[in-house]
Amino acid sequence: MYKKLMTCVSSVREKTDFKPEVGLILGSGLGDYADGIKTEAVVEYSDIEGFPVSTVKGHKGRFVFGYVEDVPVVIMQGRVHYYEGYDMSEVVLPIRLMGMLGAKKIILTNAAGGVNETYSPGDFMMITDHITTAVPSPLIGPNMDELGERFPDMSEVYSKRLQEVVRKAANECGIALKEGVYVQFTGPNYETPAEIRMCRAWGGDAVGMSTACEAMAARHMGLEVCGISCITNLAAGMSQVQLNHKEVQETADRVSEQFKKLVTKVIVNM
Repeated sequence: MYKKLMTCVSSVREKTDFKPEVGLILGSGLGDYADGIKTEAVVEYSDIEGFPVSTVKGHKGRFVFGYVEDVPVVIMQGRVHYYEGYDMSEVVLPIRLMGMLGAKKIILTNAAGGVNETYSPGDFMMITDHITTAVPSPLIGPNMDELGERFPDMSEVYSKRLQEVVRKAANECGIALKEGVYVQFTGPNYETPAEIRMCRAWGGDAVGMSTACEAMAARHMGLEVCGISCITNLAAGMSQVQLNHKEVQETADRVSEQFKKLVTKVIVNM
């Protein structure tokens, strides 16, 4: 896998020598965020040798290199999910690639279901910790000693320094920010009401199908991580409404301008 990673690095470097400071993965509602930055280069996933390609409808599937104000960034438009059939080591390859290209700070965004009963669709939740019991660790298998140690500490996956940056950015944007624990499941099915009750008993506040595995891989490399979820729906059993992707997308689209404003402020203040 390390050899595959280095092949991807070489493949990207043949197309651009841009060195980012910040890596950003765009979740639902932020898909067109990269269209508004000062773009220096665009690299399609399909043009990177050995790179996993997202099969989710609506995901553009490309890296955008450029500047958010004066900050050099690399932005993923479309992430790869475990439920698409990829091995977990392939799911986190993009995060590792961004780190190898120069990014030292990572912003992970997603659409998530609200487990905390005080949450409402359209809320933003800063991730303070996560639970990945339901998915395989991306660090299973031979350790990549070039990236990090065999048994990495995960007591602070989400940087406390960056949490303060997010809090300040939300306050400056006039956004009421929730804070909580994100629980990752495999998907692609939504969780059952019993699973959501279990999440709540564990201390979870939001649930989704991505992000936490990416955060683990980033921390293994020593990258600084922050995560923000857009609560797009109440989780199973919390309302009479059946869960569907259309509702998720509609909520994400409704608050997308706020989300973009918040992410920009976070990047500039990092």
